[in-house]
Amino acid sequence: MKTLCVLGSPRPKGNSSAIAQHFCAAMERLGSEVQTIPLNALSYRGCQACMACKTKADRCVLRDELTPVLAAICEADVLAIATPVYFADVPSQLKGLLDRMYSFLVPDYRQNPNRSRLPPGKKLVFIQVQGRADPEKFADVFPRYAEFLDWYGIRERYLIRDCSGREPGEIKTFPGTLTAAEDVARTIMGS
Repeated sequence: MKTLCVLGSPRPKGNSSAIAQHFCAAMERLGSEVQTIPLNALSYRGCQACMACKTKADRCVLRDELTPVLAAICEADVLAIATPVYFADVPSQLKGLLDRMYSFLVPDYRQNPNRSRLPPGKKLVFIQVQGRADPEKFADVFPRYAEFLDWYGIRERYLIRDCSGREPGEIKTFPGTLTAAEDVARTIMGS
């Protein structure tokens, strides 16, 4: 099994990254091959709305450091996305990737029941950290992207959410979230 972990935070030692690292370590211990990509370390453009992926090609035609990430998503069995919440949404680093994932949809995705170019059966782990302790705040972030994940055929999804981590490293003082990350890894790997 292949796991691709995409870090959406600009902070390499931030709380979402710490949870992702914990999840990935559990996946490796259970036998998964893991690759982690910090998006903030890459140079890439957002979707240009050129529609080439719907008219001329079966993939995004932009060539930059996001190109191999999109290819790795196609090959992965498990996609883990780790993100903090910035201004009620995912950071721009992650939003750029999510927009470029539009290329995974077939040209007639609005009418086609098989909307995705991705191989079926992918699993998603969405790791969301926010500094606001109120769980009602930003509860809409993950569901907002769930519809698009359905279009990609990613229906087995897990949310690991922490509403307490504001400063880098704080998450380590809240072991419940780290335990949840291990539990999701065990569920995915059938252990």
